[in-house]
Amino acid sequence: MSSPTTDTHAGLDGAGRLLIALYTLFAIAAGARALFQIATRWEQAPLAYTLSAVAALVYLLACVGLARRTPAAWRLATGVCAFELAGVLLVGTLTLARPALFADATVWSGFGAGYGFVPLVLPVLGLVWLLRPATRHAYGVGS
Repeated sequence: MSSPTTDTHAGLDGAGRLLIALYTLFAIAAGARALFQIATRWEQAPLAYTLSAVAALVYLLACVGLARRTPAAWRLATGVCAFELAGVLLVGTLTLARPALFADATVWSGFGAGYGFVPLVLPVLGLVWLLRPATRHAYGVGS
């Protein structure tokens, strides 16, 4: 029986590589957007821009957890995907129910409508992939 490894390519299937690529793309996109907004328009919508920065950090942490193959990385990725899903649902609901709270859009506004709803779908796909037996085995996590 092989032991889990921290090799970023060990145990990666096509779905795992795609998730890492998408999370990397969203970490860069959300991070660049948040940095620009915070640097140039902070006073206009501090809550929205802070939430976009949090989204970028979440995407970055997901990349780390998905790329490494250890039980701790699996726990990180699973926790981050669950947090992300809760955040998208909460922020998405609030932006529809109480739009006055948000002076500008966030990455998670309207359930990620500005990003083609990928922010809503991505954590669901991540959790489905992380919880399947083959993935758990690749991370060295018991079933």
